[in-house]
Amino acid sequence: MPHVSVTINGKSYRMACEEGQQNHLISLAEQFDAYVLKLKSSFGEIGDQRLTVMAAIMVIDELRETDRKLEAAQKELGTARAVGEETQGRVRSVETQMAERISQAADRIAQLAERLSVPRRSAQ
Repeated sequence: MPHVSVTINGKSYRMACEEGQQNHLISLAEQFDAYVLKLKSSFGEIGDQRLTVMAAIMVIDELRETDRKLEAAQKELGTARAVGEETQGRVRSVETQMAERISQAADRIAQLAERLSVPRRSAQ
């Protein structure tokens, strides 16, 4: 199992990860370190453990907000799909009605053509 070294708040940590996940783990650690550094710049030296806990809470808060947005987007997508299916049903119904009317019109045209093609007797 591969190991990588990550740095958070100026301290290096050696961590194991799945094969091929080294760069991903390093990227996650860099993101987390950015949270810690942001807090550190806002609050100063308040203790490593407290900084880490506060950064973790910030990450979870963002995760929950993202989950909320995802849930809202999924509901919106479900509504859009339902509207789309309803619209497709209406389109099929209109297409069927139009096809019937065209067929009826074609029948009438054929009847008229037949009447017009019958020779008339001339009145003498």
